[in-house]
Amino acid sequence: MNEVIRAMEERRSVRAYTDEVPSTEQIETVVEAGLWAASGMGQQDPIIVAVTNRELRDRLSAMNAGIIGDPDRDPFYGAPVVLVVLAPRDQRNRVYDGSLVMGNLMLAAHALGLGSCWIHRAREEFDTPEGKAILAGLGIEGDYEGIGHCILGYPAEVPDPKPRREGRVFLAE
Repeated sequence: MNEVIRAMEERRSVRAYTDEVPSTEQIETVVEAGLWAASGMGQQDPIIVAVTNRELRDRLSAMNAGIIGDPDRDPFYGAPVVLVVLAPRDQRNRVYDGSLVMGNLMLAAHALGLGSCWIHRAREEFDTPEGKAILAGLGIEGDYEGIGHCILGYPAEVPDPKPRREGRVFLAE
């Protein structure tokens, strides 16, 4: 079987991580894969914020937990790295283009033996004054909408695959 298709079939959303931090090279490789995602009209508008700073990672986790109303929870499941995907708010394909970036990030992580999971609520986080201040503090200018967080790390456990649900393909011959 083709290795790309096999990666698509084998990749799982990981919700338990070890404390080991992926290498800078691994993180850069995953980010680079995200930058190669398809985008509407080749605009390449989404950006990626690679968060390896523990303090900022924990701050984003607390913001995310606040949004879901569970301040004692770590929505990032202990993953040491968070790749935040954002796209310009005025770009009409922002959600689609950012979603393709997220898919590439997760497949690249799997290909390198890392675990990943898409965590929502990035839009809500970065629509707040605190979220906008974080971006400004990183030198990111413009009006960006959060698309998703790709958490990244070494899996402590990988879930078994669920069977594919039947009746989702319709042939129009």
